Amino acid sequence: MITFIICLSLLVIAYFTYGRYLERIAGTDPARLTPAERLADGVDFMKLPRWRVFLIQLLNIAGTGPIFGAILGACFGPVAFLWITFGGIFFGAMHDYLSGMMILRGDGRSLPEIVGDYLGPAMRQVLRYFSIAMLILVGAVFILSPAQLLSSMVSGIGMEIWIYVILVYYLLATLLPIDKVIGRFYPIFGIALVIMAVALLGVILFGDIHVPELNTLHNFQPDPEKMPIIPTLFITIACGAISGFHATQSPMMARCVGNERQCRSIFYGSMISESIIALIWAAVAISFFGGPDGLNDTLAANGNNPAWIVDKVTNSTLGHFGAVLAILGVVAAPITSGDTAFRSARLIVADIFKIEQKSLLKRFYICIPLFAIGYIITLIDFDVVWRYFAWSNQTLSVFVLWSIVVWLKSLKKNIFIALIPAVAMTYVVTSFMFISSQFFGMGATWLSYTLAAAATALISWGAISVKAPEK
Repeated sequence: MITFIICLSLLVIAYFTYGRYLERIAGTDPARLTPAERLADGVDFMKLPRWRVFLIQLLNIAGTGPIFGAILGACFGPVAFLWITFGGIFFGAMHDYLSGMMILRGDGRSLPEIVGDYLGPAMRQVLRYFSIAMLILVGAVFILSPAQLLSSMVSGIGMEIWIYVILVYYLLATLLPIDKVIGRFYPIFGIALVIMAVALLGVILFGDIHVPELNTLHNFQPDPEKMPIIPTLFITIACGAISGFHATQSPMMARCVGNERQCRSIFYGSMISESIIALIWAAVAISFFGGPDGLNDTLAANGNNPAWIVDKVTNSTLGHFGAVLAILGVVAAPITSGDTAFRSARLIVADIFKIEQKSLLKRFYICIPLFAIGYIITLIDFDVVWRYFAWSNQTLSVFVLWSIVVWLKSLKKNIFIALIPAVAMTYVVTSFMFISSQFFGMGATWLSYTLAAAATALISWGAISVKAPEK
């Protein structure tokens, strides 16, 4: 329990300390007009209250990431607490806040356009299509997972019917102005996500749950050779520590922020909140089943389905109230992340081809091929889709981190706050490519790690030598 309390305290303290430091680095100016004020169009650019923008951002970036990822990450053992805490503070929240400020200062344009300003036009082109592909993968993942859950909870309605229902909803939420669906209903789901986390925190602090201490870095995975902590833990727990997907969601909220002073709570605060949710779920999962070994055995006996863990934990600890929250958290959360993924893809395509988005018909033209591809992906095995989504998610964070490094160079500010995470995450995604059977399948050998180190050095040298644009 002491480890858990220390980690929780560090996350809260970081918001008021490291978050303020990053605010000074970014040079927050409350007098500067925001895109919501200068470019208001009644569709995507419009001022919304800070509390509403915060809750939408939290729900957009969360999905099932801080729940499912934390549960699967807890299978490695208490070492997961370290990555969630320090990754959340120095990697994820920094990534989300500074990329959010870059996007805000860049008129709320889509992520590839902003990254291209700092890493060059060639990288802009690469990231345009990489981001669209990843966002469609996200959308497909968050069609399949809630459809599977709904088909198991509602008898007589098959998964294919739920896929069609969710697709129709996604289309509406993607097409309509942001205040009609997203701005109106998502804060409610965001509140439910927070209430569920607070209720489980109460169970940890005051219930009959004994959270193990971090007294070993042992890998508790059944097959640690196949699932080494480096890099697999860092890929498994993405949204609870750092996630490139978050930066694709920030342009939507950057177009709704009314004052730069709000950005620390909206971008840094939402990521810290997500890390807290992930920490709570990791602690509950590892404790409820008697430790990481019990968690691994329980998952294996139930098809490695973290949704089963969520249902079991919430019903056992929170009763009927927990069951309702589980539905909101495990079904509504991925749906709300899925539709904003497609919305972000629409905005990126619109930015690429300079298609104005006031016209409903033009928005419709962009959406149809995106949803068609998303539906085709749902026909592929879910495990395959999820594995490539997880890797692409962390790979996107590498692009964003390196662009933050160059942005900080242009401001003549401390680049090391982004440089160290950029090098570390570059090593994570490259080593995963050499080790994992999804790519080269060389296993966790010295050669895999050596090749990853060489690739990281080469990529880092190229990124550091990029000339910062004049400011």
